Amino acid sequence: MTSLEIMWIIFAVTAVSLFVADIRISSGRAHEISRKEALTLCAFWVLIATVFGCLTGYMLGHERMLEFFTAYVIEYSLSMDNMFVFIIIFAYFNVPKKYQPKILTWGILGAVAMRLVLIFAGVGLINAFGWIIYIFGAILIFTAVKMFLQKDEATDPGKNPMLKLLARVMPLDMTAGTGDFFTKKEVWYATSLFATLLVIETTDLIFAVDSIPAVLAISKEPFIVYTSNVFAVVGLRSLYFFLAAIMDSFRFLKTGISIILFYVGIKMLASDFAHIPALLSLCVVLSILALSILLSVLIKPKCGDIPGLGK
Repeated sequence: MTSLEIMWIIFAVTAVSLFVADIRISSGRAHEISRKEALTLCAFWVLIATVFGCLTGYMLGHERMLEFFTAYVIEYSLSMDNMFVFIIIFAYFNVPKKYQPKILTWGILGAVAMRLVLIFAGVGLINAFGWIIYIFGAILIFTAVKMFLQKDEATDPGKNPMLKLLARVMPLDMTAGTGDFFTKKEVWYATSLFATLLVIETTDLIFAVDSIPAVLAISKEPFIVYTSNVFAVVGLRSLYFFLAAIMDSFRFLKTGISIILFYVGIKMLASDFAHIPALLSLCVVLSILALSILLSVLIKPKCGDIPGLGK
């Protein structure tokens, strides 16, 4: 077996084991995740990703390790901004905090499956049509400029097209107080928990349109792109509850993310003309992210501002 095949096996065993454990914990008891528990879980997932990244370096080389960590940091930073949208979705459907971990766990599993398809499709397109990399780069730059200039707008999850489609296929019971996705009356009804899960899944699919091209700008190796995505995504549940408790610390996060997207877009457009070392990319991304968090702490919001959610 090659080193790459061994790493795929290690990744699969690790990911499946952690997913099964997470599902059992989530299904075993509905509870509200405290700030301390969320911080502990965040540290755990980051530690797992760090160990895996170091093992990748040992098995596949120093350059692949740097690519993994750069892609992981980009995906994780993009996920931070996405979590604020999830806060709005949970508030819209009035989901009790004790049931939110269950929804996020199943949402993460769905995201992992969707990204598997999108990542390998993206890599296949780049390998088959080299010019498509310029389209991905242009998409990232357009998204970065739009994110930088656009003011935060209120999100209305009720306008989600998949939610409207669900209402046509199956009746909805938005008053069910159980932790189940479906409830049986005279017929089967979908509950608000399933409606929330559906909106979160479709929202993540939209997010992936930005995040996957960003990671493809760092590496076109499917193993690096997919594993970095998965390790970033599996930590979203704990990240959500941690950010929900300390939103004030990330006032300028969206600005930082827009600059990161612009950088990786330029890197993708220039890939045929100039080689940017993975170490340099990692330092640039970490520096931008750190500066945005530092400015968020130093510059206090004006009266009436809600960091991460607009005014």
